[in-house]
Amino acid sequence: MTTPALLPLSGRRIPTLSPGASSFPHHRATLRLSEKFILLLILSAFVTLCFGAFFFLPDNSKHKRFDLGLEDVLIPHIDPPKEGKHSSGQVVIHGQGGHDEHRHREEEESLRDKIRADHERALQEAKEKLRKSREELQAEIQTEKNKVVEDLKKKDSGPKPLPPVPMPKVVGVSDGEPLEPDVKEKRDKIREMMKHAWDSYRQYGWGHNELKPLAKKGHSTNIFGNSQLGATIVDALDTLYIMGLHEEFRDGQEWIEQNLDFGVNAEVSVFEVNIRFIGGLLAAYYLSGQEVFKMKAVQLAEKLLPAFNTPTGIPWAIVNLKSGVGRNWGWASAGSSILAEFGTLHMEFVHLTYLTGNPAYYQKVMHIRKLLAKMDRPNGLYPNYLNPRTGRWGQHHTSVGGLGDSFYEYLLKAWLMSDKTDAEARKTYDDAIEAIERHLIRKSNGGLTFIGEWKNGHLERKMGHLACFAGGMFALGADGSPDDKAGHYLQLGAEIAHTCHESYDRTVLKLGPEAFKFDSGLEAVAVRQNEKYYILRPEVIETYWYMWRFTHDPKYRRWGWEAAQAIDKYCRVSGGFSGVKDVYSSNPTYDDVQQSFFLAETLKYLYLLFSSDDLMPFESWVFNTEAHPLPVLHLGNITLPGSEPARR
Repeated sequence: MTTPALLPLSGRRIPTLSPGASSFPHHRATLRLSEKFILLLILSAFVTLCFGAFFFLPDNSKHKRFDLGLEDVLIPHIDPPKEGKHSSGQVVIHGQGGHDEHRHREEEESLRDKIRADHERALQEAKEKLRKSREELQAEIQTEKNKVVEDLKKKDSGPKPLPPVPMPKVVGVSDGEPLEPDVKEKRDKIREMMKHAWDSYRQYGWGHNELKPLAKKGHSTNIFGNSQLGATIVDALDTLYIMGLHEEFRDGQEWIEQNLDFGVNAEVSVFEVNIRFIGGLLAAYYLSGQEVFKMKAVQLAEKLLPAFNTPTGIPWAIVNLKSGVGRNWGWASAGSSILAEFGTLHMEFVHLTYLTGNPAYYQKVMHIRKLLAKMDRPNGLYPNYLNPRTGRWGQHHTSVGGLGDSFYEYLLKAWLMSDKTDAEARKTYDDAIEAIERHLIRKSNGGLTFIGEWKNGHLERKMGHLACFAGGMFALGADGSPDDKAGHYLQLGAEIAHTCHESYDRTVLKLGPEAFKFDSGLEAVAVRQNEKYYILRPEVIETYWYMWRFTHDPKYRRWGWEAAQAIDKYCRVSGGFSGVKDVYSSNPTYDDVQQSFFLAETLKYLYLLFSSDDLMPFESWVFNTEAHPLPVLHLGNITLPGSEPARR
């Protein structure tokens, strides 16, 4: 490569001396020591300059101005010596006069400025590296190594199209209109609420992750990093489709095709991005058949894989979508990963392997399952924290609410999604529920069944709104329970649904608090101010829907309608729907956030509650923890890549 980097600052090369040149007449063999030293210094300076230029000048490919025939102008040419002893080796520079020289000086100055800027940028990057911990640097190095290997593989093989796979039978994805006029009227009202939420987001927060309905502008949280990924669009797509809002669905699809980019420099929650984005995109693909959703899901999934680069294979909670560097939440027990996060990947990752033929996704989640199976569990319970470096449990805190909830849900749903062939998942679920029932489930003095939290050897008599999903889970898992316990678990689901309804009914707004106690004469009531809020959560309504499907007891529709009316009355504002800060106040203040899960879950479960059972039938669909429906994989004799043949 010929570049101006080889020029000394004078713009000349050191002339070549011909053997007979008279510059140094017959003294060459008798040069004084000082002259030799000076020549050595000049030679050293020249070599240093050459090597410095080689390493520090920017690459030509980045600065096209050197490709425009400037070599003849900027680089001096040494004419070959003519025959005869007086040839001088004179340097001849080709050029076009003073104007060109001025232009060339400007270009050289521009080059120097560019070099200076590059050096400053490199210095800043080095400073940023030095601020990082040893673990972060090691993780970054490992990620870069993995990326180089993957890039080499891609260059060798080229981009591979996704393999053709049989589309699972898609049934019951539309209509579901109830026969009763009053039920249809309620369902139409839920549809109108969805349209208000979507239209408000479309008008005031389009492209942002969520909406601030009072301020009427976009909103985001740290689970999505600093990027605008359109979380509400992806989360709401399948709800729009199921409700028959196809124009709105097409608007969302168009935004995803044109704007959804996962190459951003953003740290995101692996768990939240998996359940909302991958789950939402896969559901939209299966419902509509539009390939763009599948392709986007796979692109994102590839960005999550570096999170698994830990000593144990337990993924980091957070990953940078651009660099692949992972870390855990600073507040989690001693740098631990969280059970409900690394344990809530199975459904989506199995479908990714099914659709792509890439065994990595299936192998990652099965490795997690096998690692957990080998570990000791205190009292048969799974603690909420696990250190991904050491493979040891963190703080001994177990809950079926936040930090633990969807781990148990996905054990059951892995079995259901496998067409009930994943016996290992079912056995793990049954054992876990048995331990939960023995140690965490209690009856209050007033006869309310609740699920407490195990903390350092004792039971805290408090239940979170998030744990209210368990009523539906117990009902969903009743069929297939060991020892003919189907009736028992259906009854347990009904008792949890009743308790959670009481937590709503004992408030002023008829909306449930974030957590409620069963202590000191108080039952199903929040005590702390920071537990009195309602942020449009779906778990109680989710349980109503499952209980309705399995029992058709009309009280579940009645309770669901009470919740829908309360949401419409107290959470609806002109710019959408907002959470409220105190459900015990008759004049509550708003939190000014329309959560994406309100459109994905709360409104979808309400709509399904007032629809007939042939809409999204359980025989064909399993809902992920964000209420995104994924089809049951009737694999038959087909074996997932990287798996062993399933046994019933």
